[in-house]
Amino acid sequence: MTTTGTTTEAPAGSPVRGRGRRLLLGSATDITAILLVIVVIFGALNPGAFLTSANLINVLINASLLIVMAAGATFVLVAGGVDLSVGSVLVFSGVIAGKVMVAMGPHGWAASIAGIAVSLFAGALWGAINGIVITKLRVPPLIATLGSFGAAQGLAQIVADGNDLKDIPNELIDTLGVGRLLGLPWLVIVALLVALAGGGVLAFTRYGRRTYAIGSNLEAARRAGINVDRHLISVYALAGLLSGLAGIMSYAEFGSTTLSGHSTDNLAVIAAVVIGGTSLFGGIGTMWGTLVGTMIPAVLANGLVIVGLNSFWRDFTVGVVLVVAVYLDQLRRRSRTKR
Repeated sequence: MTTTGTTTEAPAGSPVRGRGRRLLLGSATDITAILLVIVVIFGALNPGAFLTSANLINVLINASLLIVMAAGATFVLVAGGVDLSVGSVLVFSGVIAGKVMVAMGPHGWAASIAGIAVSLFAGALWGAINGIVITKLRVPPLIATLGSFGAAQGLAQIVADGNDLKDIPNELIDTLGVGRLLGLPWLVIVALLVALAGGGVLAFTRYGRRTYAIGSNLEAARRAGINVDRHLISVYALAGLLSGLAGIMSYAEFGSTTLSGHSTDNLAVIAAVVIGGTSLFGGIGTMWGTLVGTMIPAVLANGLVIVGLNSFWRDFTVGVVLVVAVYLDQLRRRSRTKR
């Protein structure tokens, strides 16, 4: 310690400074604390409106589509990639599913199941194409998925002739769209199951370990015998599959396709994943962090409206939090490099 008068400064390697740095640079745990603080603040400002089961379920419903897409994006970012096409793939998958269901009736569970299967397949196929373009054609992920963003959106408009499809089986609306199980909407149940399954795969399976390895050091993973190209294609296919699932969820929730309603989903998804502690540089991230990172914008949007503020403040706040999250991620990386 160096003492000047009464001022004491901890040296760089001291436990005091180390604890402070861990508090500053922590990821999922600290993000969870931030979410709880936000909930407490809005709850204190208007407990009668905010802290009700109906309102909290409404927040989860609003976040459900982003949770599903963010689960896939977590795998992509952990693997060192990026996917800007998720919102457009959602729209494209929903349109293809809608066309199939219209051709089949559209009534009954046969049409509903066919629509779900087609939406999942269309999303996975588009994601796999993204992966092939990135790994085999060596197009940078940012450019490949940005091009895919425009292509999927444009193709969806062409297939739908620029008009939203509105014919959908009532069975799909009554269950996945507005149905509930033990008071919890099916949309929320599906989203939480996806996050739980994705978290389990990422944390406890060989597939998850390989995803982390590729994101941490691609060349080292290749030399360790991992088929990097095949794995990355599967990661992008998984992200596409979950976008397809979000597509049929959106179709069921709103009773129609939403051709122009998801243009900013790519940014919202990436922001949620990064805010949740996943590194933009790969190799770091958890599904719990992604779930919390997705809930923060949803809670902000809901709470700001309830307390009478313009919801546009949410976009400002999320933007600031995103920049801070990336800055802290860089600090974490530098701190590990110095060890």
